[in-house]
Amino acid sequence: MNYSSPQATTLSRTFSLRFDWRKYVVYAGFVVTFLVFSFVLQGSGFLSPNNLLNIIRQTATITVIAVAMTFVIASGEIDLSVGALAGLASVITAMAIASYGLVIGIVAGLATGLAVGAVNGTLVTRLGIPSFLVTLGMLGISTGIAMWITGTAPVPIRDEVYNGIFGSGNLGFVPSMALWSVVALIVGHIALRKTPYGRQVLAVGGNETAALYSGVNTKRIKFVALTICGLLASLGGMLYAGRLHSGRFQWGQGDELSVIAAVILGGTSLSGGQGSIVGAVIGSLLIGLINNGLLLMGLEYSQQLIIRGAIIIVAVALARRNPK
Repeated sequence: MNYSSPQATTLSRTFSLRFDWRKYVVYAGFVVTFLVFSFVLQGSGFLSPNNLLNIIRQTATITVIAVAMTFVIASGEIDLSVGALAGLASVITAMAIASYGLVIGIVAGLATGLAVGAVNGTLVTRLGIPSFLVTLGMLGISTGIAMWITGTAPVPIRDEVYNGIFGSGNLGFVPSMALWSVVALIVGHIALRKTPYGRQVLAVGGNETAALYSGVNTKRIKFVALTICGLLASLGGMLYAGRLHSGRFQWGQGDELSVIAAVILGGTSLSGGQGSIVGAVIGSLLIGLINNGLLLMGLEYSQQLIIRGAIIIVAVALARRNPK
């Protein structure tokens, strides 16, 4: 016999509705992973300030792109071209700096991302081609162009000002790569949570038909999301170029998978309608933490892939939202 009062039952239901533990899986996973590696890797330098800063440096490109990918996935679309576009932007930036100087190089790199993102957005919103197919095709096109114009050879960047701003420099004790991550986090969070555009992104991803009948220009929302994603993918490539002092078509290869994993781990629904910029950033740091810890453990690359994949699957399964 149930003696619970109606008030207690109502309170319990209200608490369960307000507190969804799945939203915090990525944060708990980050803390647990950090503590495990701290214990297992004692004496290996894992907790050294230099190594922790290296994790931030190495994940900055994923973080920046993940912020833009959050908008794309939250709107109900996906972009598989970001890794290849990062490589293309890195070589175009390097070639433009070598020929025309710093300013033109930066403009050329960013313009590359804007152009590719706009093409993706146009094909998806105007021609109705699924974003999965459009961006999968653009992945091949971007890689092919980058290989063609460079002959598969790296293009060195000898401009120390560029390298300092976009990769290897520091502002006091803070790496420039960390600053780019922080800027992306702040701007992305405000745009998603505090602006009409962010609310419209979530509305379109949640129910595109309802958003359309509410007066939202759904095509424009998706076009802007894909264009901005292209822009930040090119910025990610420029960060690769600055950190590694060269442009190369390989930079960014496979990053689309890490970016998407970070976004989903962070609480963004793959079906759209939900998104978290803070969660995406923590997700990217979690992936970087796993990569760094497994490397310090001395595991073979094949073993690293297996363990990393298993951790991501478990985390995504735990964070999965219940169907509405």
